Amino acid sequence: MKDKTILITGGTTGIGLATAQLLAKEGAKVIITGRNPETLAAAKALLPKSVVILKSDAGSLSDAQALGEEVKKHAAKLDGVFLNAGVAQFGPLEVATPKQYDDMYNINVRGPFFQLQSLLPLLANPSSVVFTSSIAGSIGFPTTALYSGTKAAIISFGKTLAVELAPRGIRVNVVSPGPIETPIMKKLELPAEAQKGFEETTTAKSLVKRLGQPEEVATAVRFLLSDESSFVIGSEVIVDGGVRLS
Repeated sequence: MKDKTILITGGTTGIGLATAQLLAKEGAKVIITGRNPETLAAAKALLPKSVVILKSDAGSLSDAQALGEEVKKHAAKLDGVFLNAGVAQFGPLEVATPKQYDDMYNINVRGPFFQLQSLLPLLANPSSVVFTSSIAGSIGFPTTALYSGTKAAIISFGKTLAVELAPRGIRVNVVSPGPIETPIMKKLELPAEAQKGFEETTTAKSLVKRLGQPEEVATAVRFLLSDESSFVIGSEVIVDGGVRLS
């Protein structure tokens, strides 16, 4: 990854932060985005001074469409983009609200789509794009209908855009984590007992009987962004401890 310029959206916590730390350690020029002033400040303290930190909200259409111009102030081209910003809210069908629907689809689907559109002129030939989806996008978990729908859309983006952008030398792939111990896991807006039950159930379903760590997803993303994956296009890489098999 040495001397490659990589943008990571949602890079201030969890998988995004772990990926930024890994790539910076390997010599990449890293640019991250986030929307929360507190997590932006915390990430700044954890990352090397060489990492560029931008305030940008994936849920804001104007921010998404302006991202390319903001990044251009710091980099003439991008060798890779990790579209990782996302949110999760779980709950049964009967309590879902239009606001939850709009929030999740705006951040998880509309955001990365128009961010990529904005960044397209900066992407080098060759370059790599990685979307964050989830195993929830392809299997059924109760109470996750809205979230799962957004992640299914991302899996579809990965396939369709891989075909569309390949002639430009841009590889597109998807990483789909299972249950990973990240801040988003603690913000599902479930009652305490339901949250505990969800974590226990997903841990039990894992073939290694534990939650995954952000660093374990980061290494998969690093592979997809690197030249080592030059023949990997339109793939969905599952990082779930075997949950989908159980």
